[in-house]
Amino acid sequence: MEKNAKIYIAGHRGMAGSAILRKLTNEGYQNFVLKTSNELDLRNQSAVEAFFEQEKPEYVFLAAAKVGGILANNTYRADFLYENLMIQNNIIHQSYVHNVKKLMFLGSSCIYPKLAPQPLKEEYLLTGELESTNESYAIAKIAGIKMCESYRLQYNCNFISVMPTNLYGEGDNYDLQKSHVLPALIRKFHEAKLQNSHFVEVWGTGTPLREFMNVDDLADACVFLMKNYDQPEIVNIGVGEDLSIKELALLVKEIVGFTGELRFDTSKPDGTPRKLMDTSKINNLGWKASISLKDGIKKVYETKFL
Repeated sequence: MEKNAKIYIAGHRGMAGSAILRKLTNEGYQNFVLKTSNELDLRNQSAVEAFFEQEKPEYVFLAAAKVGGILANNTYRADFLYENLMIQNNIIHQSYVHNVKKLMFLGSSCIYPKLAPQPLKEEYLLTGELESTNESYAIAKIAGIKMCESYRLQYNCNFISVMPTNLYGEGDNYDLQKSHVLPALIRKFHEAKLQNSHFVEVWGTGTPLREFMNVDDLADACVFLMKNYDQPEIVNIGVGEDLSIKELALLVKEIVGFTGELRFDTSKPDGTPRKLMDTSKINNLGWKASISLKDGIKKVYETKFL
């Protein structure tokens, strides 16, 4: 990817997209074409077509998506399916039409079957039923993966797909109704500390195992793969280790300095029992995550709340 290449980052104000923009800027790339959702509605076919016709980007990072936690995914199922399909369809197709040199599609670890063996290998895709709470989002992401594969097979497009694990870091969403578990916990513990609360309530049983990666590690991996990977098969991006939601809550509690107790609301859903990525493929290509979970959470907490 040449230093003067024209690069389009779809979703450059989201957590993943903004991290990719920071990483590329730090590496000396500066020829970006960036549009906010107000400037360009990616769900609008003719608007995306006009954008590609005018700008003609050479490289595309497709990080734009409608995202959310269990509650949002389960409540707005039609929105998650429709909007993500439209965004992907428009960008991937116009990248083909306008001869984009390379496109990277960012998927999600939720594409894998709910009860797939652990850790999750890339070849487990489409081998079983999905987790029901985020099925709509997962189906949209699987469609994006298959679009990239199909455009490669039919039109010889260099479109690749990467599957990030659960992300946290700069640019995260701390809305308790729409956020993922880690930012929600950070906010809950911080507010409980300020209010001198006796306890913090955590959704579910605390037993599900989850993997968390700092978004700056994701950006590093994405740029690495954009430069070094050209194969049709999807690639997992993760840290290769996980912990229970209870262990995560205790870690956040320690970092925030909350002294009360933990309570688990077992009436709330747990989601998938475990979702650990097998990262041997990307590790064998020469990339490994470098930010520890404790250091990453500490930095996020100090930056956002202190």
